[in-house]
Amino acid sequence: MSKLPTRYLIDLTRDEIAAQLASNPLILLPAGSVEQHGPHLPTGTDTFAAEIISHAVAERMDGLVIPSSPLGVTPMHAPFPGTITLTPDTYMRVVTETCASLARHGAKRLLIVNWHEGNSAPLSITAEDLHRTHGLSVVTCHACYVAADLYGPSSGGLTHGGEIEALAVLAYRPELVHLDRVTGSSDAAQGHQMDKLRRTKNFIPVLTDIRSIAPSGWFGKPEHATVDKGQRMLADVADAIAKEAAEIFTQLDRVQGGGVAETKGKRR
Repeated sequence: MSKLPTRYLIDLTRDEIAAQLASNPLILLPAGSVEQHGPHLPTGTDTFAAEIISHAVAERMDGLVIPSSPLGVTPMHAPFPGTITLTPDTYMRVVTETCASLARHGAKRLLIVNWHEGNSAPLSITAEDLHRTHGLSVVTCHACYVAADLYGPSSGGLTHGGEIEALAVLAYRPELVHLDRVTGSSDAAQGHQMDKLRRTKNFIPVLTDIRSIAPSGWFGKPEHATVDKGQRMLADVADAIAKEAAEIFTQLDRVQGGGVAETKGKRR
């Protein structure tokens, strides 16, 4: 494994980046958003979660975390202050041009680490284009769902502004979490019911805004989140993502080739 002082590409020199891509042409793209998370969590919660998980996975997989916009597609949170949303077209173009730049410099594998559900559809379209047009082998991981699988049973499930999201920020920048300000959580039963509707495979309703799920803008019980538990969640989620992503990339290599040239050669 390469010895680098950090896995964040923007902290490295051009020569360090070139050597790393030659050694292992894997890049990771964090995907988050800037949106309100109640009175106790920062608006950058989703972006912070994606960033720190990406770096932990990059350490395990010997990859580079490439810079990405902190913004995502989140019109559902627009009624509350602090939310900044991109249109899907703008978001897809930013992701495409970012990753295409690295493909020109030797990147061959792309792991997208997403924490924001509103990015899911645009990322799916973008991943397809990055593979077919730019020759990247692409895997998208919705890290928030991995966290929910591992820590949902002990943390009240994946809720907006709840314990799992508090844990993610506590593992990154604990000074930004204000559990003393926790007040006015929306009804958990309604929140879980509405969240379940938009996460099913067969029927997905379009919701006007977050108040359809939680009138207060958030729900859950983050009071018991701690830095130690946040660090454990980070390690467990990163371990799980790194293991499965590596297996998927290996499988993709077997059936469609792992290089840009091989993939481009198969385009029609």
